[in-house]
Amino acid sequence: MSAEMKTSAQIMTRVTAIGAVVDGLLGLFKIVIGLISQSHALVADGIHSLSDLGTDVLVILAAKWSQEEPDADHPYGHDRIETLATLILGSILLAVAGGILYDSIQRFLDDAIIINLGVSAFVVTVASVVSKEAMYHFTSYYARKLNSKLLLANAWHSRTDSLSSVAVLTGLIGVSFDLVWLDALAALVVAFFVAKIALTLLWDATQELIDTALPLEQVDAIRAVALSVPGLRDVHQIRTRSMGGKTLMDLHLQVDPRVSVSEGHEIGCWVAASVRAEFDDIIDITFHIDPENDADIDQEGPSLLRPLRETVVEDLTEDWSGLCEILDFRLHYLRGKIDVELVTLSDVTLAELKSATVRPWLGNVSIMRPN
Repeated sequence: MSAEMKTSAQIMTRVTAIGAVVDGLLGLFKIVIGLISQSHALVADGIHSLSDLGTDVLVILAAKWSQEEPDADHPYGHDRIETLATLILGSILLAVAGGILYDSIQRFLDDAIIINLGVSAFVVTVASVVSKEAMYHFTSYYARKLNSKLLLANAWHSRTDSLSSVAVLTGLIGVSFDLVWLDALAALVVAFFVAKIALTLLWDATQELIDTALPLEQVDAIRAVALSVPGLRDVHQIRTRSMGGKTLMDLHLQVDPRVSVSEGHEIGCWVAASVRAEFDDIIDITFHIDPENDADIDQEGPSLLRPLRETVVEDLTEDWSGLCEILDFRLHYLRGKIDVELVTLSDVTLAELKSATVRPWLGNVSIMRPN
């Protein structure tokens, strides 16, 4: 594991561990006081806090495993473990929301329970609102710093707990005015808060698992940075996907068709370096150098492929050897044809060369003198 990845995992673990302590203490206090006061909403909120504790453990494990270096079986790394953990987190929350929803409906149908409120019920609920909102800001700060979707999801989990505690507090106040049904209504609100964040997490994780592209505005920003590199004519077929909050991409770079292979590759290296410098979350860039825009013919079938150098040299030597001394051929695969630069010292004309061959793949012909 690299030093940067190790540091990232350590920060995620430390931040989440602090949140776990808060979640554990809050959950126990809420459940105990909720049972004493017979507040269904407070007990439900306590269970929600304890479920946060379970997901905190999940985040810690995912932070450790997802930061492992790429290996032979996982050449792109282990970042998708973070995506999988987010999917599990969302599923757990959805199940918790379903349980709270069921219990709150039962509560509406049961008038037999007498609720005895005390100051402690209000105190623990207010403490929950303050502490969980503080945890949200604390965790989301590091989530943005590390660009971690999982850590950001856990931060929003804390904010959901904070907002649901506000709902519980509303219910407790309602009960103090003999509006018992408000306690059950507050539990319903908790269920919907949890379900909403669960569905959001599930949707985002699913989009990542099916390799959904970055938003169009981000792709346009990447294209603009690439086009700022001298020597690059155009960029097309930009394909992006996310993996654990990081971005992988491949793109086709169009350069002057007459430049050397090494110069074209160096232009590509500059594009990759410029994009990485501008976008920290892009960790893997694969570029393809094109002499022309081949967006429509990229997946050429065998019938559309032009012959390679060995065949071209053999055919043109057969056609032209009687007309001139052939020193070399420079080939340019453009427009579906092959443009040929013949290197020769012989006094031969283009008309003579073209009349001597009828190869269907032959494009423009030019005569070059050796240096």
